[in-house]
Amino acid sequence: MKICGLDECGRGAFAGPLVAAAVIINCDLESIPALLPVPLRDSKKLTEIQRNKIVASLPKLPVIYKIAEISVSEINQFGMGWANRQIFDNLISGIQANLFIVDGNLKFTNPAVRTLIKGDDKCYQVMLASIIAKVYRDNLMSKLHQDFPEYGWDRNSGYGTAEHIQAIKQFGQNLHHRSQYIASCLSRQWPRGV
Repeated sequence: MKICGLDECGRGAFAGPLVAAAVIINCDLESIPALLPVPLRDSKKLTEIQRNKIVASLPKLPVIYKIAEISVSEINQFGMGWANRQIFDNLISGIQANLFIVDGNLKFTNPAVRTLIKGDDKCYQVMLASIIAKVYRDNLMSKLHQDFPEYGWDRNSGYGTAEHIQAIKQFGQNLHHRSQYIASCLSRQWPRGV
């Protein structure tokens, strides 16, 4: 049975696209950890160096993967709920598998799609998808940082850190910011008039 694991990166960020990856492992699953340069686990439990080593090793691995993005303009227009579901639908329609395992608890009507809470801790395909999506998105945000260094995207990857929030207060938003999401988050964080 061909199993595809999927995970996203950037759902809670203030800036940048939503990114997701889909991964199929074409070998015995027990053999995959030995083929990797570092232990395989959820991307958030690896260092940047470890994640980059794993992604650099992908061309030598029996792995098929795809990456998808949902743009900031689409997120601003349709919302994060739509974007989160759409990115997985886009990947699922573009890759052949018997079973799709999506990290989290979204509901899908497609009977071939299952969700797995903490799938990035339990399923090798989802773990690899989480690593690929994070490395891709972090690299993208580092490139965007070159044009907008005041927001610190090379350090915060567009997430709502204190540094990023302060930069938004000082410089305002730009075309890479998720305007509605920021307004919602900041209205909860700060009392009116601050």
